Amino acid sequence: MAGLVGEYEVRLDNKGRFLFPSDLRKQLSPAAQENFMLNKGFEDCLTLYPMNEWEKLSQRLSKMNLFKPKNRMFYRLFHQGAKLVSLDSAGRVLIPTAHTQRVGLDKNVMLIAYNDRIEVWDKAKYFEMIEGHMADFAELAEDVMGELGNDNE
Repeated sequence: MAGLVGEYEVRLDNKGRFLFPSDLRKQLSPAAQENFMLNKGFEDCLTLYPMNEWEKLSQRLSKMNLFKPKNRMFYRLFHQGAKLVSLDSAGRVLIPTAHTQRVGLDKNVMLIAYNDRIEVWDKAKYFEMIEGHMADFAELAEDVMGELGNDNE
């Protein structure tokens, strides 16, 4: 997988399900189109990992030295609340109530696909977060990308 991309607006139904966008599903490898690991994100969102990507991440995390207290705490916090979710026969994903409450998901939800994961945001919170950082985007780009240089140099 070259990397997931795109923003997708979806709606949660009364049971907490959303229809997984077909354009996003097409970006996934065939083996990763049905099952996902749902986990909390690093900001006020949830993260869906296609199972093949979750397995890669789990392999990396399994190499952590768990004799170090910070590593143990990170491992616990990262995995706390992780849950396997699958597409149902109608192509929907169910977000458990505890997870929707944890990040305050309402009916209007944004799926933000990047790299190996899909963030699940409350729409209003997502756009508030984005707008709050747009003024600093040029400085952020320099901080993050400035070290990379150009291939021509």
